[in-house]
Amino acid sequence: MITHLPLCSIKNPQKVGIGSYAELCLSLLICFQRPYFFSLHKYSQLQVLVIGGGDGGVLREVARHKSVKQIDICEIDQMVIDVAKKFFPHIAVGFDDPRVKLFVGDGAQFLKGVPDGFYDAVIVDSSDPIGPAKQLFETPFFESLARVLCPGGVVCTQAESLWLHMHIIKDIFTSCKKTFKGSVNYAWTSVPSYPSGIIGFMLCSTEGPPVNFHEPINPIEKAVTDMNCRPLKFYNSEMHSAAFCLPQFAREALDL
Repeated sequence: MITHLPLCSIKNPQKVGIGSYAELCLSLLICFQRPYFFSLHKYSQLQVLVIGGGDGGVLREVARHKSVKQIDICEIDQMVIDVAKKFFPHIAVGFDDPRVKLFVGDGAQFLKGVPDGFYDAVIVDSSDPIGPAKQLFETPFFESLARVLCPGGVVCTQAESLWLHMHIIKDIFTSCKKTFKGSVNYAWTSVPSYPSGIIGFMLCSTEGPPVNFHEPINPIEKAVTDMNCRPLKFYNSEMHSAAFCLPQFAREALDL
């Protein structure tokens, strides 16, 4: 979900011419691109950055999208990568894609060296906002994300549980509304292994072509069939749209 939510959603990038978590996040991004541009497009053009995601699950899902030309990943902990490759090869297979370029280091520092408007989409598959990861939930980091995105570019970041962290979600939402001049939306999905059984995502777009994250215009299901990919277990276009349906207490907290 963290993968397909954003990548199925980008409407007009600058270069025209793991289970439920990884599947939904990427689809929410890509499924909003113009139909001729993404999954079924014969030319690869998109540049995608993954921050975190050392298990390789998000990479595996990004690799479904043949419209992606380059997949950069910045993971702070080499051991996470090594352990995933050894014990979870079916997830870490994402590292085997030839489009992937690995950088081991701090994601916030990595962004400082990225040119303005370089990426079409950024996916932040981070841990919780505790310790070193805390900076990935603060305004300066969001400002860096906005800077490296092209006009109409999109970001999807891990955004905690509605049941446990509504105060954190409100802070993230407020910060993103101030930083990103396009769309800002909250979505969520089921993850049984996570406390409370759900996890959320903040999806944002930069100023430029408008992005309607709620309605995927590039359904990935057909692309998966055409490319003989591993069948999707959780994500489909209906789950995509449903991910944005929030309980009343969350709508009120976010003033939606």
